Amino acid sequence: MIIDVHSHVPPREAPGAAGARINTLSRPDKAVDWTAGPDRYLAAMQAVDRAICFNIAGDPRPGARGDWRVRARQVNDDTARFVRENGAKFIGFMTLHPFEPDALEELERSRGDLGLRGIKFGPNYQHFDPLCAEAMRLYRRAEELGLPVLFHTGTSPEQFAELDWAHPRHIDHVAIAHPELRIILAHMSHPWQRDCIAVIRKHPHVYADVSALFYRPWSWYDCMRLATEWSVLPKLLFGSDYPAATPQETIDGLRAVNDIPRQTGLPSVPEQEVEQIITRDSLSLLGLA
Repeated sequence: MIIDVHSHVPPREAPGAAGARINTLSRPDKAVDWTAGPDRYLAAMQAVDRAICFNIAGDPRPGARGDWRVRARQVNDDTARFVRENGAKFIGFMTLHPFEPDALEELERSRGDLGLRGIKFGPNYQHFDPLCAEAMRLYRRAEELGLPVLFHTGTSPEQFAELDWAHPRHIDHVAIAHPELRIILAHMSHPWQRDCIAVIRKHPHVYADVSALFYRPWSWYDCMRLATEWSVLPKLLFGSDYPAATPQETIDGLRAVNDIPRQTGLPSVPEQEVEQIITRDSLSLLGLA
């Protein structure tokens, strides 16, 4: 079974060329259309058996910078509707903003009424310190309810996305405070893959996904070799970051990780363990089976 733990819910209707949000900085090899519609999403997900999907709520405070302005309730309603309309293959995660006054109530509504089964946070995009008291109370409740949490970690092309708040070292503190909370660090925290490896190595329930990495070949090979040397390949989960990449592109990128050592004689990444990343039962590890 192949499980994509990192995909973004498409808009209900593709906006057309005039409304497309094309980002030329997300990937070095091609532009990414972040408004790709449901038909393209469903076609891409034919390569996997299950997929976790979500989007990110904006900063609700007046004068907040950046493009994310949609409140959590609307994002969660859209995610739940998409899952209902497209079947059991898809597992919806809610989004929350710690500074929304009803954040705990929205967590309970999204879990109970909407059936969403985890939480996606993007502290850099949402403009909050991941260790603030408001955020920590949400992690505590998620731990109590067995809801896994996926954090955006790593860099971003967005000008006003605070880099420090996306650094994996902060999640070390979260995991110490909440040792039973299942956590995924997105993108192996690129370009801080070494720091990500240090965090996932020491915490039994902290994992990293391999999304948005393969299209930078040297750093991709480098981080996978580091993961090999530090014995954390079993802590890596398959994810695509669709629409930044499709699951099939990501599978192909995983299987190409040894292209550089084949050409240079550098140490390789164990191919059997690469295949295990592709077929890993991530849902059981996250308490979602």
